This record gives sequence, C-alpha cells and structure tokens, in this order.
Amino acid sequence: MEPVPSGAQVSRQTLQDVATHAGVSKATASRVLNGSRQVDPDTRRRVLEAMAELEYTPTSAARRLSFGRTLTISVVTSYLTRPQAAERLRGVDLVFIRELTGGIYFGQPKGKEVRNGLRTGFDTMVYDEAEIRRIVELAFEVARKRSGRVTSIDKANVLATMQVWREVATEVGKENPDIKLDHQLVDSAAMRLVTDPASFDVIVSGNMFGDILSDEGAVLTGSLGLLPSASLGEGTLGVYEPIHGSAPDIAGRGIANPLGTILSAAMLLRHSLNLDEDAKRIENAVQKVLDSGLRTADLSGGQRSLGTSEMADAVVAAIDGAPAKEHHASQTR
Repeated sequence: MEPVPSGAQVSRQTLQDVATHAGVSKATASRVLNGSRQVDPDTRRRVLEAMAELEYTPTSAARRLSFGRTLTISVVTSYLTRPQAAERLRGVDLVFIRELTGGIYFGQPKGKEVRNGLRTGFDTMVYDEAEIRRIVELAFEVARKRSGRVTSIDKANVLATMQVWREVATEVGKENPDIKLDHQLVDSAAMRLVTDPASFDVIVSGNMFGDILSDEGAVLTGSLGLLPSASLGEGTLGVYEPIHGSAPDIAGRGIANPLGTILSAAMLLRHSLNLDEDAKRIENAVQKVLDSGLRTADLSGGQRSLGTSEMADAVVAAIDGAPAKEHHASQTR
C-alpha cells in the first residue's frame, strides 16, 4: 500500500465534518460513501444530505475524503454509475408530485441582454405560500392513499424561495400528523434516488427540481415509455399522458411502448373518476404482461419484441383474464 499522502489529515477532517453534520460516526459516514448496504435508509439519507449541505459534490467529496485520491475517486464513481442491482429496485413504488405553473420556468423578470459588453441571461425563481401549500397538500392527499410518507424537495440551504417552501411544507406536515414528512435537499435527493429509491413514497417538489428528478426516476424502470403522468387542476379535472414527449423519429413504425399511455388511463380512473378498483385492474394487467416477459423494443435490449398494437392487445387480454402470451410478435431491432 502506498504511504498516506501529506493531505490525509485534511481528508480525515472532511470525513469527520460530514459525520458530525449527519450525527453519525466517522466509520458509518465512510460506509455510506463507499456504497455499503449495511446502513439503514434514514442514516444513509442524513449522510448524503450532510454532503449536500456542506457542498461536497461527489467529485469534490471523493477528492477530499480520499487517502489515495485516484483510488477513492474510482470507487465513488463506480458506485454512482454502475448498473442498478436488482436488490436496490426491489419494492420501489414512488410518485412524483411536481408543481407545474410556477417557479423559475415562469418567474419574472427573465430575459437575455448585454451587460458591460457581455451576453447575459437571467431568470427568476419565485413561489408564494399559496402555490406551495396547494401542491404540498395534494402530495399529502396522495400519500394518505399509499404508504403515508412525503418527501419535500428543496434547496433551502442557499435559496430564499426554497426556505419559504420548507416553512410552508413544515406547516402542512404539522396539520397532517398521520403522514410522515421529511425534507431533502435536491442534490442529495438525486443521489438517494439512485442509491436507495425504495426509501421514497411520495416526492413533492417545485417545477424545475421535479422536472429533473422525475426523468432521473425513469431510469429506475428502464424506459420513459413505461411512465404515466397527470397534470391536475382544482377539483377532479386533469390531463393524463405518458411522461415522455413525442418521438417523431419512430412515428408510424408501430414500435412505441404503449404502457405509459395505458397506465395514464389508470391514473385518470383513480384521480378524476375515483374508480380505484378499475385503475388497479389496469395496473395489475400491465404488471402481469411484464412479468410474463413480454417487451417492446425500448425494453428488449435488441431481442425479439412486440409492436405497439401487440403489447396493447396483451394488456387487454390480461384485463380480461386471459394468460399473457406473445401473439403476432414482431422482430424489432
């Protein structure tokens, strides 16, 4: 083993800073950062959040925490980028509640101009407490029908807007003591979504953070084509559609994955029509089809796959109670 470099004392101190901030031992903090599964989810969350609050990004943390810089950077990088193990995906069932009409995408002023001879762009992040309360209360309503846990995403350590967000979310939490609320900084939430996705139930966030995290969450399923979404207004009105946008590159080829659209119909039944049992029939049928091994091209890895219509027919048959089997499968690569 190479001798400990001269900067090791600083590295040890940084590890101690993270451990102290998280309220855990230095050994526990080290285990979390090295990807050990022998740490409970709450402790893992505290360590990752401590890293974010101390502004230790994965790269800077790897550099600061390493006794042998190159070795530790490679360990941290491989831990964050290696394919998700099946054990990490077991039991994952989470919902994103994203605010859609406010935040930095719509805040004013915004624009582009030349300042002191330099091209400059600027945007404004703004939320008032009514906007925050509306979306957080919706998250609590959804959680009440599920596992009763809400994670509110913010960046309250540096953004004044997000400090108000956390204050309002905390107030809503106190008004709903039957629901467990925890707060998570967006950067550590992004890490936790990869390292411990099963620890989430309902995630609520502002517009930009929800935009980013929901797409990251799609990686857990293997394809954007599987994910449904709903844009909900007041009352029971909503717009239901798969999370992905259009795909003109495959238009007319009959290979698009229809499951996100089908599952969006299930969301419509549940949230707008209050037909929970019917929604479950559709969701169970989709699960049955996937469990049987049927796949569209986006999930097949280049192997034999079903076209759009064939996959939809398989789901219909599963709803009707017929066993899922591959009819008229197309060879799609």
